[in-house]
Amino acid sequence: MRQPKARILCTQLQDNQTAVTKSDMRYRLFFLALASFFLCNGAAFAQAPNTGAAQSQGAGGAVRAKHGDWELRCETPPGAQHEQCALLQSVTAEDRPNVNLVVIILKTADGKNRLLRVIAPLGVLLPSGLGLKIDNADVGRAGFVRCLPTGCIAEVVMEDKLIEALKNGHNATFIIFQTPEEGIGIPLGLNGFAEGFAALP
Repeated sequence: MRQPKARILCTQLQDNQTAVTKSDMRYRLFFLALASFFLCNGAAFAQAPNTGAAQSQGAGGAVRAKHGDWELRCETPPGAQHEQCALLQSVTAEDRPNVNLVVIILKTADGKNRLLRVIAPLGVLLPSGLGLKIDNADVGRAGFVRCLPTGCIAEVVMEDKLIEALKNGHNATFIIFQTPEEGIGIPLGLNGFAEGFAALP
């Protein structure tokens, strides 16, 4: 079945890059580990206060700052020369507390692009992709690019139009599918997004 044409650009990094530097690989592994940590520990950790105990969780990175609904988390992976940061939010379906997403905003290793990376739970219907609405307006769908033991990853390059919509929007909803007929809406908080996005180093 032909899928609806997405209005947000989905990219698989492995297809776009013919060579992956050691720095790029460390960069990606750091954020995949970060996402896996959130999935394993659930939304409760994402909402935990910025205490020494929370910051000691190395796999999750230290909470550098809070921006409304978002956290800026940073860590210097072993062998990396520079600290790497991401804007994160862990969200849960209102009527299904066992269905949660990890939303990650980050720069590419070369600093030229911003990526929106979403980790969905295993069991989602992959061909239907991940839908996004901002203020009830359909933004489009992104395809899942890979699955890990902890969840499946959808990833898009953030174009200016999408960034501005997230900065100026009041509410957003991600939509995952467990069957072709059953979509699950998961609300995403946009409070503090503009400040957090600007704070990404």
